[in-house]
Amino acid sequence: MTAVAEPLESGIRPPNRPFTRRKRIGGRARANLLLGYLILIGLALVYIYPFIVSISASFKTDAEATQNPLGLVPETITFAAYERLFGDVPFGLWAGNTLLVTVVVTVGRVFFDSLAGYALSRLQFRGRTAVFVAFIAILSVPGVVLLIPRFLILQQLGLYDSYAGMIIPLLSTAAGVFIMKQFFDSIPVSIEEAARIDGASTFRVYWTIVLPMARPALVTLFILSFQGSWNELGHFIVSRQSPELNTLTTGVASLVSGQLGSGNQFPLQLAAAVLMTIPVAVLFFVFQRRIMNTTSGAEKG
Repeated sequence: MTAVAEPLESGIRPPNRPFTRRKRIGGRARANLLLGYLILIGLALVYIYPFIVSISASFKTDAEATQNPLGLVPETITFAAYERLFGDVPFGLWAGNTLLVTVVVTVGRVFFDSLAGYALSRLQFRGRTAVFVAFIAILSVPGVVLLIPRFLILQQLGLYDSYAGMIIPLLSTAAGVFIMKQFFDSIPVSIEEAARIDGASTFRVYWTIVLPMARPALVTLFILSFQGSWNELGHFIVSRQSPELNTLTTGVASLVSGQLGSGNQFPLQLAAAVLMTIPVAVLFFVFQRRIMNTTSGAEKG
């Protein structure tokens, strides 16, 4: 019999593990990293500083805001600007009009842009390429160029100075259609074949199968649509005239132009600007992680 060699050491030997050595950052790389952080902090301060000045000045008196507009700490904290904003100024009416238009426009853009994007991505029809090229061409046209033609069209259709005239032209955008079309192109057509074999219509395939998969693009489009319609100014200037249809942007513009009083009214103007910014800022910070590349979102789906 062959004798079995006993282990040289008692117990179980632990398996050999590769020795990993942590990489040390060199002095030059550390300096570059520090420089990058300093640049980012500087850019953040450049963007944040005006907003901080706005908040500070909204709590100042008119005299102090005029003499020291860039001071960050008010000498005398007062809420007079906010009291006047909700007393003498129809800020609530402006906010209500803005909320109504923004909600309707956002829902409309998400639906119509996704529907048009799906049609350009999946349906085969004559002139499909020409339509897509036209959408791309519209993206290169500055929006201010289209304001006068839009005003003339609204006037001819009898939609001027109405909620319909403020809402309908904003229900779809070329940029939204382009985003959704590119996302739908990244989804394999084979996913829809089973539903088509079962006799599902094109709209049903879009609504029940493809649209739920497009959640990343829909969230991105929702955020961009909400921000765009909430901050819209040019279209509301040419689509309405009545003070009762003022939105936050046109109302604040009237404050800046001095239509509602004399003097510079810095605290009043900045108080309105601060309150106007809050909803968009909250929406961005809540959904900032959802703003992603739509193509990568499709690959994950």
